Amino acid sequence: MSPSESRSGQRPGAAWRLGRSLIISGLVVAAAIVILVVPVFSSRETFELSAGDVTGVDITAPRSVTYVSQIQTDIARAAAANAVAEVYDPPDSRVTRQQVARIQRLLDYIGSVRADSFSSLEQKYSDLAAITDFLMTPDLARSLLGLSDEEWAAVQGETISVVERVLSGQVRDDRVEEAQNRLPALVSVSLSEEQASVVAELAKPYIVPNSFYNDAATQAARQAAAESVAPVSQSFVQGQTVIGRGRVITEADLEALAALGLLRPEARWQNAVSNVIAILLSVFLLALYMRRFHPNFFDSPRRMIYLGTLFLVFLLAAKLMVPERPVLPFLFPSAAMSMLVAIVLGPNVAITMAVILSALVGYIADGRLDVTIYVAIGGIVSALTLGRAERLNAFFWAGLAAALANVGIILVFRLPDPSSDTVGIATLLGASLINGVFSAAVTLIGFFVFGNLFDITTSLQLIELGRPNHPLLQFVLREAPGTYQHSLQVANLAEQAGEQIGADTVLIRVGALFHDVGKALHPAYFVENQIEGENPHDYIPPDLSAQYIIQHVADGLRLAERHRLPGVIRACIAEHHGINLTMFQYRRAVQLAEGDESKVDTSSFRYPGPKPQTRETALLMLADGCEAKSRSDLPRTVEDIERIVKTIIDGRLAAGQLDECGLTLHDISLARESFIETLKGFFHSRLKYPEEKPPTLTEEEVLMRKT
Repeated sequence: MSPSESRSGQRPGAAWRLGRSLIISGLVVAAAIVILVVPVFSSRETFELSAGDVTGVDITAPRSVTYVSQIQTDIARAAAANAVAEVYDPPDSRVTRQQVARIQRLLDYIGSVRADSFSSLEQKYSDLAAITDFLMTPDLARSLLGLSDEEWAAVQGETISVVERVLSGQVRDDRVEEAQNRLPALVSVSLSEEQASVVAELAKPYIVPNSFYNDAATQAARQAAAESVAPVSQSFVQGQTVIGRGRVITEADLEALAALGLLRPEARWQNAVSNVIAILLSVFLLALYMRRFHPNFFDSPRRMIYLGTLFLVFLLAAKLMVPERPVLPFLFPSAAMSMLVAIVLGPNVAITMAVILSALVGYIADGRLDVTIYVAIGGIVSALTLGRAERLNAFFWAGLAAALANVGIILVFRLPDPSSDTVGIATLLGASLINGVFSAAVTLIGFFVFGNLFDITTSLQLIELGRPNHPLLQFVLREAPGTYQHSLQVANLAEQAGEQIGADTVLIRVGALFHDVGKALHPAYFVENQIEGENPHDYIPPDLSAQYIIQHVADGLRLAERHRLPGVIRACIAEHHGINLTMFQYRRAVQLAEGDESKVDTSSFRYPGPKPQTRETALLMLADGCEAKSRSDLPRTVEDIERIVKTIIDGRLAAGQLDECGLTLHDISLARESFIETLKGFFHSRLKYPEEKPPTLTEEEVLMRKT
């Protein structure tokens, strides 16, 4: 914000704020993509192999691993599917009826030829040979015509019986010949060989397929057989030879190398696109959340850069610690990032960041669910446990809570795993406990680094600043004891109101203690430090008097910088008067100008500002005004206090001093009630309350009391 903007209290335009936010977000996205795309140096030897290559060295497993072999699973399932026989439909009775009807017509025709007494033998041979749907051989014709009537009757009945018996069973299209060859064995032994041969010859053409291949049922049976095969697991222990020297590489070998992280990944454009999409989705989700629940976040480039820097630092740490590491991922201090975010932006933002970071860590870890859940739970638990972190041990309690949650995640995932041994589980449990302490330490170091870099102050630091032995507060107490007492009263007023609306009460109280430190350089110019009857403003022009009053803001900022007070405290010093006028001096100037306000330059009587930008500095402005006016007016009734508070608040609202601080009308109403109650406590001994008249007694009550 430029100096002119600070003085006028105007914020940058919406277009400028949007452009600034997009630039910061774009830089964060670009840096995150670079972190994911650029390969990290790995001490583990990897191999660039393909199926059909011959290994020149023995390749051993660098760690124990159990994985599901998709290749072996596919082979086992294919074998199970191939073992399923083809499925045929049950015999079709319609085929049997059709064939019996056909052979019956044939037999009836042969019978009519045999019974024709007017035809010669040659004519009968000719009539039998004329049959179109049956191949009548000369030998069969002679046999048929040579049978006696009794023999022919037996042949007819047996032929139909044989066809029915054969077609009552399953006759597949690939087994018709087999069924036809079994016909002689099915003929009754009561018939002679010649008759049995005739029966077989007659029945043979009418044996046809009555059971047909069902492709859908076959495929369903094979699919069910394949699905019934459980996934095939492959295990290697650390140091075991995976592929011996001189062996031809197979697809199963490549799968094993990939599971062990020994196969050098092929650089593919799809991987780069995947990384870009992962980062864009993560940043979009975060931006959507902040836009919905923390819209003012984008008005603070300092906070945007702070959050973006944290995101990049921990993403880089994950890229270095997580891939191809068996234990190091469980030392990744995700809880530290959550605590660093929670202190500045609150636990809700910290939880959102923990979820986003865990998703990216899981992506970096090649989809390991245990690592993903581990990172997410540790971050969420620490953010919920930390609270406002007003004590140093709050960080270690939060770290301990995250450690215990991490231990639970390890047990959930490792106890059911048959490949996990006691030593491995104990190692991961130890890493989880160390992670909690490590996260707390990283948080404290991070606040030291990022706090100075981004001018971020924690509640713990504010509490340290608010101690009475602070050198600057001691200086105010010595040089301007009236101002010191005024600051204490303002702190009480503002703190009580801040508690009612859910503001940062620690910041309000400490900011109130330091808001008027500039008065200590020239204490005599301020009424709370003056000896009664001695006011230097009575002897100087109003504009110069106003400059002496206004100068305490610049002096306070200079003292704050000298004592390295954080930006939030300097904001309290700069914003607690906003761009108000020094009304007493201004009215004197107007009076000297014979009431002509156009002759008075208001800029000489206006504080430099800016207007209050937060709820905390706005409450400080209102509390400062209420305390000063109540000390000046010395209210003697509750109505006087209510009038004072109403005058101050309405005046600040009318002047637009509260336009940029985020206070709602409901907040202002709660603050008004709080100021009144607190001021009643300050002036309790001075306030007059309506006196209650003693009750009037009747004559009967008087007589009763006398008796």
